[in-house]
Amino acid sequence: MGAQSSGGPSAPSTDPVVLYEDNHLVAVYKPAGLLVQGDASGAPTLMDAVKAWLARTYGKPGNVFLGLLHRLDKPVAGVIVFAKTSKGASRLSQQIRDRAVEKTYEALVEGRLEGEGTLVHHLAEDDGFVTAHDRPGPGRKEARLRWRAIGPRGDATLVEIDLETGRKHQIRAQLARVGHPIRGDRRYGARAEFPNGIALVAVRLRFVAATGGAQVTVALPDDLNPLRS
Repeated sequence: MGAQSSGGPSAPSTDPVVLYEDNHLVAVYKPAGLLVQGDASGAPTLMDAVKAWLARTYGKPGNVFLGLLHRLDKPVAGVIVFAKTSKGASRLSQQIRDRAVEKTYEALVEGRLEGEGTLVHHLAEDDGFVTAHDRPGPGRKEARLRWRAIGPRGDATLVEIDLETGRKHQIRAQLARVGHPIRGDRRYGARAEFPNGIALVAVRLRFVAATGGAQVTVALPDDLNPLRS
């Protein structure tokens, strides 16, 4: 996904929780229920909160550049990284296109799962709703993920997920397809609620820094993970 510069008047009243920062990139915690970027609702956004924080922290006048590199759905919490410079935006966007950025999630899914495996489906979108199919078809995009069961949590299972592709609603649609919707995700068939969103959290990002070539891992502390805290 390419980088974009986004602005807007609405921002949360509290500073973002910064998990990693260098000269070109900044990674922050996105709470469930907060939009990453603005929409027609005019609701507060994480991008505006980060831009306001950068302006205050570094005394930047005028419009602060912030590159949007990837997204998390509104009901999902976790780690998200933005670009502070055009160089950072260009280089991390290329890594994303090359599938060189490793994205790891945790989810609390309904029912019991054991072991580990790979899910491969073909996703079709209709008016924002994504359906996972077992076979290719017109307009369908292949989606792949790896999962590993961490352990039971009552009548649900905590699982770790590594994305091999980055499709819209991919994890939600694929897990629902195999009969294990994410707790709280009523849109994709969950029976039970989950506080303040759905039980899906982006817990780790791995990428190469925009300059210097260092490997960077940004991990979400357990006290910010609603599935762990």
